[in-house]
Amino acid sequence: MSTDTEPSAADGSAEATDDAEAANASGAVDEQPTEAELRDRIAELEDTVASLEADANDGTTKLTIVATQGSFDMAYPPLILASTAAAFGWDVVVFHTFWGLDILHEEKSDDLKLSAIGNPNMPMPNALAALPGMDRLATRMMENKIDDNGTATIDELIELSLDQGVDLQACQMTIDLMGYDEDDFHDGVTVGVGAATALQHMAESDVQLLV
Repeated sequence: MSTDTEPSAADGSAEATDDAEAANASGAVDEQPTEAELRDRIAELEDTVASLEADANDGTTKLTIVATQGSFDMAYPPLILASTAAAFGWDVVVFHTFWGLDILHEEKSDDLKLSAIGNPNMPMPNALAALPGMDRLATRMMENKIDDNGTATIDELIELSLDQGVDLQACQMTIDLMGYDEDDFHDGVTVGVGAATALQHMAESDVQLLV
């Protein structure tokens, strides 16, 4: 008596089903995206990366300058740096405090002096520089040199900076201390700015300079 069992029709049907499912799975794995689909995916990834970069950094460099000195020669560095940075598209704030406030004062900015005493770049000894009127002479010499060289004046640099969107700020505490009025400053100057606001600008800036 034979014990071998013939395969049933149901078994054959199950095997056929398994083979079909395997073939379908293999076909799904082997299916490759088209060139158009790949291009669409790359474009989506590029948009995602650009969006993430924009969220992390808007691309604008921020500069805060603190101007503390109000002599004729020290009025130039913050204004030159500010106007140049603004020309590059930077977001620029210049906070003027103590003697630096005179740079923004309409009357005082026209009468800033270059000190000849203790200035190693002045071609005169201190004994001569200490004589009455020498600061005025030194200032006049520098003004003539600036004029001969075609360099912008302080007022022109202030106007240029404001036109380019530089935020020229006047320290409120210094305004009160010096007894100035808010109307004493050049048009366009931001008055009433406190130290807390200035510190916030510094904290948010990529570059901070003390002049």
